Amino acid sequence: MYSVPDQSGKLAVVTGANSGTGKETARRLAEAGARVVLAVRSPAKGEQARADILARHPRATLEVRRIDLADLASVREFADGLIADGTPLDLLVNNAGVMAPPQRMTTADGFELQLGSNYLGPFALTLRLLPLLLAADQPRVATMSSGVANFGRIHFDDLQWERRRYSPMLSYAQSKLADLMFTQQLAKIATERGWKVLSTGAHPGFTRTNLQTAGASLGRDKATRAWVTRFNIIPSQDVEQGAEPLLYAATALDVGAGDYFGPSRRFGLVGPTTKVRPTRRALDDATNARLWTESERLTAVSLIEHLS
Repeated sequence: MYSVPDQSGKLAVVTGANSGTGKETARRLAEAGARVVLAVRSPAKGEQARADILARHPRATLEVRRIDLADLASVREFADGLIADGTPLDLLVNNAGVMAPPQRMTTADGFELQLGSNYLGPFALTLRLLPLLLAADQPRVATMSSGVANFGRIHFDDLQWERRRYSPMLSYAQSKLADLMFTQQLAKIATERGWKVLSTGAHPGFTRTNLQTAGASLGRDKATRAWVTRFNIIPSQDVEQGAEPLLYAATALDVGAGDYFGPSRRFGLVGPTTKVRPTRRALDDATNARLWTESERLTAVSLIEHLS
């Protein structure tokens, strides 16, 4: 099991920290000494996660704050609260996400739900928190993608699935490819500007969490699973192992700009963490820059605005 380096004195924000890989990431960061903000949509679930972690690690320093990544006003409110505190932010873990709702749904701002929650919300959050990140000594942004990103395509003419027939998994793949492209573009921008911030990415392979049921159950009377996860023949792993690529991306000392991590065995579905090569679609500088520009337009959150 990966041993998280000492995080004493550091402030970390983990989105989606009430369950799954987010909760495990928050637990192990807190165990290593970090002060961790559990950034969650449901404060009640966040408080339960906090209680669970404290039961195992009574000395953990944890705080619950509400954020809904499917609502840009909530993202702004969350970021403004942290900025008002004035504490430099050492680590932002963009973990939260939704997977494969059966019908096309939209966010509070009218975006297709998966693109909005999985990508545009984290994009806006990261840009809004850049002043706090750049004030830290060795800041890092670790963003969770997915192996499904390998099947993604960025349809600039129909990002919101308004013209094409909606596909739950292809929409998910697009949003996770966007996360990976964002990781690469942020790393490029940081290098060009001489920033200390380190942008890294990870994917969890096939990790058993409620991600596979929460999204697929939206709009339905009973819980169900995304179709791709219903086959028991697919190798899977528990959350302790599945969170390790993200923890490695967030804390390991031998990590470089844009590095991407995932499981090392069974087609990248399970196993110990290793460095993996992003899909070539995430390595095109011009396309990554185009997506960044379009994301600034859609979210009305710009790099220049939050560094001025």
